[in-house]
Amino acid sequence: MIELSELIRDLRKELTTALADGTGEVLRFELGPVELEATVAVDRDASAGGKVRFWVVEANGTGRLAQSQTQRITLTLQPKLVAPDGTVRTAWIAGDEVDRER
Repeated sequence: MIELSELIRDLRKELTTALADGTGEVLRFELGPVELEATVAVDRDASAGGKVRFWVVEANGTGRLAQSQTQRITLTLQPKLVAPDGTVRTAWIAGDEVDRER
């Protein structure tokens, strides 16, 4: 199992790699909404300062997970590029924006 935050972190890395790999390509894509669906098990830590964690569950699961309550969640992420000065712009998979390109 991996934590939901780790899954999103890995997705961010993959999208960043795709952006870098596409630089200079003639064909490029505007990065639109990213939908992510996962089955998660909720684990609550009862200790002081405890927190709730969402663990991504594999389809085949283990005996331990069979005893846990699982939920299916869908996240829609809106990727944006944020410059050091805080300027936000749309992400492009490759190259420079062409006039009137959307």
